[in-house]
Amino acid sequence: MFLALTRAGKLIRDAFDRPRKISYKNQSSINLVTSVDQAADRLIREIINRQFPGHDTLTEVSAPSSRGSPFKWIIDPLDGTTNYAHHFPQVGVSMALEYRNKIILGGVYDPFRDELFWARKGRGAWLKHAGRQRRLSVSLTPSLSHALLLTGFPYDRRERIDLYLSYVKAFMAHIQGIRRAGAAALDLCWVAAGRVDGYWEWRLKPWDVAAGKLIVEEAGGRMSNFSGRRFSVYGEQTLATNGRIHRSMLRVMRSLER
Repeated sequence: MFLALTRAGKLIRDAFDRPRKISYKNQSSINLVTSVDQAADRLIREIINRQFPGHDTLTEVSAPSSRGSPFKWIIDPLDGTTNYAHHFPQVGVSMALEYRNKIILGGVYDPFRDELFWARKGRGAWLKHAGRQRRLSVSLTPSLSHALLLTGFPYDRRERIDLYLSYVKAFMAHIQGIRRAGAAALDLCWVAAGRVDGYWEWRLKPWDVAAGKLIVEEAGGRMSNFSGRRFSVYGEQTLATNGRIHRSMLRVMRSLER
C-alpha cells in the first residue's frame, strides 16, 4: 500500500505545474476528472494487481473489478480533483483494504506536505513524515465552543445550497471557526491528527472516506451519521470528531430536522 500511495503521490506532485486534460462527469460543470487522476489510477491498480492479483478493487476513476475475493481495495487516486485542477495544493491519495465488509487497513498520502497517514485495525493510527513516524491522537478540545471544524459541499450543491448552508449557519453560532479545504480524505486525517476537532459532509463516496474512517477511529476519534447511528462508508452522511464534541455536533444537526 505504501508503495502505491507514494508513487501515485509523486506522479501527482510532478505533474502539478504541467498542462492537464480536464473532463466532466455526468454532464456536470463542477464534477471534474483530470488526466492525472486517470494516470494515478492506472499506476495504483497495476501495483495492486501485481502484488495481490486475486483482490477486488473499487476506485473513483475506473470500473470496479470483482473476482469474488473477500478482499477489496477502495481507492481514490486523487482526492481533491477540483483543487488540483485549479492549482490549489490540497489533495491526497487514499487507499483502504476492506475484508468481509470491514476496513482493516487504510492510508492517505499528501504529496505536497509529504505526509503519509495510515492505520491498521487494532494497531493505532500513524503519521510518517521526514523519515520519522509518530502515533496520531485526536484533539483534547472539550467543547463545541472551543472547536475548529471542517466541512465540504457535495457536487449537487447548486441544487441543495440552502440545505448545506443551513448546517454552516447553525454551527457558526457555537464554534470558533469553520474551514473548507476540499479534500475529504485529508479532512478526516486532520481530525485524527488533532489539527481540527470535527468534520461533517454529505454524500461522500466510499473512496473518499474508507481509509479516513479507520484512521480517525484508530486515533481515538468517533464516526457516525448525522443521527448518531453507526457510520458506513457506503452511506450518505459523514460525521467525524474527537469524540468529546460528538454529542454537541449531533444536537446541532438534529435541531435542523425540526
